Amino acid sequence: MVSLIKEMEQYAQENNVPIMQSEGIDFLSNFIKEHNVKRILEIGAAIGYSAIRMAMLDKDIEVVTVERDDVRYKEALKNIHKAEMDKRIQVVHVDALEFEADGLFDLIFIDAAKAQYIKFFERYNKNLDKNGYIISDNLKFHGLVDHYDQIKNRNTKQLVRKIQRYITYLEENKEYDTTFYDIGDGIAASRKTE
Repeated sequence: MVSLIKEMEQYAQENNVPIMQSEGIDFLSNFIKEHNVKRILEIGAAIGYSAIRMAMLDKDIEVVTVERDDVRYKEALKNIHKAEMDKRIQVVHVDALEFEADGLFDLIFIDAAKAQYIKFFERYNKNLDKNGYIISDNLKFHGLVDHYDQIKNRNTKQLVRKIQRYITYLEENKEYDTTFYDIGDGIAASRKTE
């Protein structure tokens, strides 16, 4: 399994596929263990890296992961099959804004199109178990969120503004208590307050 993880990390680097930074995946793994998470919905499978890393933690963990990109979807299926986790990780090939998730999850992990984070949060929070968490990755976006004034590219500025709006959305959301972590590329963990 270690060789598959290394292989996926190398593939991601060579093909410019964004996967979680090592600090971030370590945080997520510890969080899952500490909170006894068993059922996970992941928005943004990419090549299956984080889904496999999460499922590796406990044989009772099940992951439903959503990926719209054809190439990444096929790569995720291939990697999950190599990891012999086909029965515990379900990859859904669809745009996450069109997917209807079944049932409740202990953890919803948002790591897809940054500009859509508020929409993802609002679409899937109904699928969160009452003691569950929504974890969002990439809230620093390579340090650009903290250095907005240094961004030259207009598209990047728009994207960073959307991430900043999402951070404000989490801070002001009375239904959730959110903790922000300066780990990896910036992580937030949101828990229902009722």
